[in-house]
Amino acid sequence: MTAPHNYDHERALWDAFAEHAWKGVAEDEPVFHWTQYKGHGPGPEILGKPESVLEMGHGTGRALAYLAQQGIKGTGVDLSPIAVEQTSKRWGHLGATFVCAEIQDHLVSSTETYDAIYSIFGAAWFTDPEILFPLVAARLSPGGVFAFSQPPAIPGAYGPQGMYKGGFSGPAMFAYRYSYTVDAWADLLGFCGFTDIEVREIDAPKPGHIGTLLGRAMRG
Repeated sequence: MTAPHNYDHERALWDAFAEHAWKGVAEDEPVFHWTQYKGHGPGPEILGKPESVLEMGHGTGRALAYLAQQGIKGTGVDLSPIAVEQTSKRWGHLGATFVCAEIQDHLVSSTETYDAIYSIFGAAWFTDPEILFPLVAARLSPGGVFAFSQPPAIPGAYGPQGMYKGGFSGPAMFAYRYSYTVDAWADLLGFCGFTDIEVREIDAPKPGHIGTLLGRAMRG
């Protein structure tokens, strides 16, 4: 089931997140990791050895900036104008390109293909995979890698889930995220034509804490 997204409404939410995020990382250096825990889990090797990448929902841009430092041609897409403005100022000199757009619109309108497309707690979590995954496959080069990470589903809570910003008072700012079991994510990737599929959960560094779901597949 596709949730009734209002992208003008969600843009305001991501702008608020971007303003908060940049207060904490404006002076930080580029870094690439898939989990929410510093120095924990796999790194960019999950993408293989791409010459070009697209990040869906680039946020602070630190991951894309890290890849740009390695000589990889990188494009980031984010719904928040604030995020795009800040990342362009902070990391644009490294050669990365940051675009303000809704990810489905961008994938439909773009004619460029990439060796890898990825999402780190980004658009792959907040976009209906039955719509997004075929669009991703169309923009991947043959043999290209699609990878995404996000929190695993809460047991028994699957499909689109509503998420308010900052508790339950104040302006009603919310977005939808999509949660499924590991097997369901793998089935979705296979249904959309991906091969060499691996979806797993990475345990948190501390027992009992929230882990990370990591999916990886290739365009056939």
